[in-house]
Amino acid sequence: MAAATHETQHHTSMGVDNRKLLMWIFLASECLFFGSLLSTYLIFKGESLSGPGTDIFAFEITSISTFVLLMSSLSMVLAVYGAQHGRVGLMKGMLLVTIVLGLIFLGFQVYEFRHFGSVGLNLSTNQFGASFYLLTGFHGCHVGVGVLYLSSLLLGAFRRNGIGKETPLYVDIGGLYWHFVDIVWIVLFTVVYLIPAY
Repeated sequence: MAAATHETQHHTSMGVDNRKLLMWIFLASECLFFGSLLSTYLIFKGESLSGPGTDIFAFEITSISTFVLLMSSLSMVLAVYGAQHGRVGLMKGMLLVTIVLGLIFLGFQVYEFRHFGSVGLNLSTNQFGASFYLLTGFHGCHVGVGVLYLSSLLLGAFRRNGIGKETPLYVDIGGLYWHFVDIVWIVLFTVVYLIPAY
């Protein structure tokens, strides 16, 4: 009976659920992925041989979108708290807030990309443009994946009309991913927008 319970809980020898451990391993590999993209960006940051460079960045708009994403991290913390303490309403409400804030961030990114394109910075403009769009675009894709995952959790919570036994774990795993996306954006915002071109 104890062995069956042990299998159901999916614990590793370290006492951590193996699904949560797998998310940590995945996030570690994502650090390497974003590290390589960031390195490429830094190599080509000052190499705008033709067309616009960092001088077209709209700092005010990006600051607002950064604030929105940081606030989504707070709502995600509250969603995890609600799931872990059986507060269904809090969990659902904060998941919805996190999803909406993530969509607002993506809306800002689409607006920014369209603006940059209108003044001549595209993927094919120069090496800086290609590295910039790859770096920030892949981050946007990660935010989109996070929004889809959190939306599936929210829809599942409404269908079950409560919190299932595994729900706190899944919300916690979603929280790990979401906080990773937020931390990556803080690094990208600092390096791409705050540090001037050399």
